[in-house]
Amino acid sequence: MAFLLHQARFFTTVNHLRDLPATVAPEVAFAGRSNAGKSTAINVLANQKRLAFASKTPGRTQHINYFSVGPVDEPTSYVVDLPGYGYAEVPGAAKAHWEALLSSYLQSRAQLRGMILMMDSRRPLTDLDRIMIEWFAPTGKPIHALLTKCDKLTRQESINALRATQKAFAGYREAGYQGELSAQLFSALKRVGLDEAHALIEAWVAPRADA
Repeated sequence: MAFLLHQARFFTTVNHLRDLPATVAPEVAFAGRSNAGKSTAINVLANQKRLAFASKTPGRTQHINYFSVGPVDEPTSYVVDLPGYGYAEVPGAAKAHWEALLSSYLQSRAQLRGMILMMDSRRPLTDLDRIMIEWFAPTGKPIHALLTKCDKLTRQESINALRATQKAFAGYREAGYQGELSAQLFSALKRVGLDEAHALIEAWVAPRADA
């Protein structure tokens, strides 16, 4: 089956908010801890081996990377790969810069339709994951969590991880989070959850009646 993301290609790299591209097509942001398998997941979803650079040293992706989706001359949407967060050896000044860039992008980018939040299924909803959710909360836009590396868990452990995440998300809703919060199991290695993730992302970037 041909998916929209299979037409993704590198577009640009951004290190400051002022350099964000003046595009109007919808965007989907991919966020996650440095070791959550974000780049690998993007590559598998795009059916490409080296679209997003998966560094052997977590924390190397220090910029916002844009990938255009659809025709070269008129992209229909953009995949936005945000810097991985939570890597201890990143210098403090660089970390502060990333945090300002991440939070400002997530809160102010009108074209952004939602955030795909990558969380290692063995350690979902770390303090840093919760900070990302809280940064994004004021927008009222949806978050969909991919619980990555679920192939490393038993079936029961996977079910428990998904239930625990869904329960935490229910708590956010009760606390007043306006956007939709959803989660699924995902494994790039075993190709678990690809169809579900594709369907959700494509629904986000489909043309809207109010556009």
